[in-house]
Amino acid sequence: MSSNFSFPEMAPAKIAEELHAYGLAPGNLRAEDITNPQPDLLPAVFSNFLASVVDPTGDGDLDQQLGFNALASLDNPEHHAEAIRVLRLHRKSRAFLESIQFPGFTLRDFLRPDPRRAVQVLSALVNFLYYREEKLALLQPIIDEFPNSDERDMELKAKIAEHKKAIADHELAAQMEEPMVQQLEAKVNSLKQKLVEYNKQQLALRANANAIHEKKEETLRKISESDFELMKLVQENSKLSAKIVQSPEKLQRSLEERKATRVELKNAEKIAMQRVQEKTATLEIYSKASEKLSRHLSEMQALQEQVAAAKTLEKEVKARKSKISDESVTIKALDKRMVEWDGKVLEIEERAKAKEKERDQIIADENQKLAALRSEIEWKLKCLEPREREVEETTAKATKLCLETDSIRKSAAEEQQRIYAKFQEIGHAFNHYNDNVNTSLEQVEEVSKETLERLDRQALEALDTPASLPVEKDNSSHGPAS
Repeated sequence: MSSNFSFPEMAPAKIAEELHAYGLAPGNLRAEDITNPQPDLLPAVFSNFLASVVDPTGDGDLDQQLGFNALASLDNPEHHAEAIRVLRLHRKSRAFLESIQFPGFTLRDFLRPDPRRAVQVLSALVNFLYYREEKLALLQPIIDEFPNSDERDMELKAKIAEHKKAIADHELAAQMEEPMVQQLEAKVNSLKQKLVEYNKQQLALRANANAIHEKKEETLRKISESDFELMKLVQENSKLSAKIVQSPEKLQRSLEERKATRVELKNAEKIAMQRVQEKTATLEIYSKASEKLSRHLSEMQALQEQVAAAKTLEKEVKARKSKISDESVTIKALDKRMVEWDGKVLEIEERAKAKEKERDQIIADENQKLAALRSEIEWKLKCLEPREREVEETTAKATKLCLETDSIRKSAAEEQQRIYAKFQEIGHAFNHYNDNVNTSLEQVEEVSKETLERLDRQALEALDTPASLPVEKDNSSHGPAS
């Protein structure tokens, strides 16, 4: 705490008035309540003071600390909670009073103060409020140099709140979508396994289809060979029919050969029909297999679509995570900027303290100069007093000399104008010097103006009477004549 701060005792009425003015008075506080203090006076005042001045945001609320609820849940919980609250309030009040160099504040002073001790404590509190208001007023011009700092701070806080809300929303959405993502991941894994199995089945079916296709080609080749053989037999039959002779034996032999050939042809036809039936059965099997393959292909396409949807969902999750990381980076940048603003505020406070010291030094120097000027002027006034008495004696003697008196008055008027011009020069010089001093020296300027006005009045009063020096010279020159 600065050495300029002090806490002189104040009147109880003044203390009550100032506590009401600052909004720290408990209820309808009167001067009689301070001269006859009750146990709840200082706790109520300090509670209001700490809540509104020291910790207005409520971040240091000790009732919210860990372990308070456990202590409050003992026997007589209301009694324990109130005792702990009073002890913590006394500890914080004592720490504050020690910080402003007011030691020795005990629990008895807090709960059962005598009237004098209560007046001392409350006087220290009110004087600290005065001192704080004065320092804030000195810092106001520096704060005015940055008019948009509060708005910028509010904008940054609003943006930080928005980013925090967005992060919380993203985290909440991610938490809400996490079961769905897990289900989709499980489905994707099962679909991948099914896809592998279906691929294996597809390969096996393709191998079977290739084997069946080869059998089909082999059967078609055999059918074409049977048709070719049938055509050859028909040709041979036509040749044999052309070679028929009239002899019965040859005819009988040819008939028997034809019957045998016919039987062979029928047998070949039956074999061909069986082969055709086998081929049709094989074709049916091929068609059924192709239908199954088409169904499997449609199922595989659906699985691929699901896998694609899962991949897009994974991409969205990654994009959201990247967006959250980007927002965290921006929040860190905003935190850095807030730290920079705090550093600038500390630098401004140091500059204000340096300005205050410089102002105090200038005020002290000007006070010394003013005191020296005042003493010099008083000495000159004391030197003028005997001269005034001599002027009075000389005017009594000079009543008979009218002509000489007129000349003396003229010379006195000229001397009066010269002295008045000299005083005006002194006043202008002093005003010019006073204008170069810092604008904060209003008190010194007022004192100097009052001094100059008093000197002017005294000089005018002194000059209203005839000057002494010219009268003495005239008396000395005209003395023998009288």
